[in-house]
Amino acid sequence: MKEKELIEKCKQNEYSAQLTVYKMYKDMMYNVSYRIVRNRHDAEDITQESFIKGFEKIGQIKEEVSLGAWLKRISVNASLDLVRKRKNEYWVDEMVVTEDSEEMELNDESGVTIELVKNCINQLKEKYRIILVLYMIEDYNHREISEILKLKESTVRNQYRRGKNQLIEMIQNTSKHGFKKIHTGS
Repeated sequence: MKEKELIEKCKQNEYSAQLTVYKMYKDMMYNVSYRIVRNRHDAEDITQESFIKGFEKIGQIKEEVSLGAWLKRISVNASLDLVRKRKNEYWVDEMVVTEDSEEMELNDESGVTIELVKNCINQLKEKYRIILVLYMIEDYNHREISEILKLKESTVRNQYRRGKNQLIEMIQNTSKHGFKKIHTGS
């Protein structure tokens, strides 16, 4: 079944079409949510709530938007809402970094594993971690992230640069000194 046809059947509240959509996108929505909230139960709840909201509002979907991208955005927004609710405004506009500010690069990649990178990302302050996840993993650009987070694009760029630099520093320090225990939270 083509995506347009699937959307039309969902608009008509057809259960089999909704089940097909759920099966197609549940893992993607759970994963994006989990990367933001870092809690399995919250991510599961957000995924369910996002599907409910998506099916309720499916009539608003624009023809040029893919269903997966639309559902992903609902999940991202719901995840960020939970984070904001818990933290009560942790986003702070930071001073503008000039264009010549230095951005670090990862020098020696030996001993760097995906697990190490994930653990280091989870160690970052939330404002950096969320922007890095949205940019590097979920493939949003700085403009889209600024819209989602309701921040200035320059703030997103600054927080991305700072978060990336901290991440690289953590990875380099950890890989130089062997695999020290890193607290990952839940």
